[in-house]
Amino acid sequence: MNDHSHSAEPHKHSPQEVAKHVKVYIGIFVALLVGTVVTVLLNSVHFDSFKVTVVIALFVAVVKASLVACYFMHLISEKKMIYVILAFTAFFFVGLMFLTLGAYSDFPPNTVTR
Repeated sequence: MNDHSHSAEPHKHSPQEVAKHVKVYIGIFVALLVGTVVTVLLNSVHFDSFKVTVVIALFVAVVKASLVACYFMHLISEKKMIYVILAFTAFFFVGLMFLTLGAYSDFPPNTVTR
């Protein structure tokens, strides 16, 4: 048999470390619940502009998606490259949303809208 210098035991975590992670996950869960309640409440509020409604809805969705991505997908501890890719994605997403919202009111002449 080979004599290895490293231990074959699995990596053990202290109870304090596990409790700290559980508190973080419970906090994120509560924040997501609050975000869901805010989403449902915002559904009953009618803003003057469609653009304002979309911007507010996207803001709430981005906050909730960021919490999920950062904590449950463990992206908060990733290297810098993941943030560069995320910034490019966010940039193009925002650009496409502005193009979409800008085209929403740009109908050809004599077009019937409801």
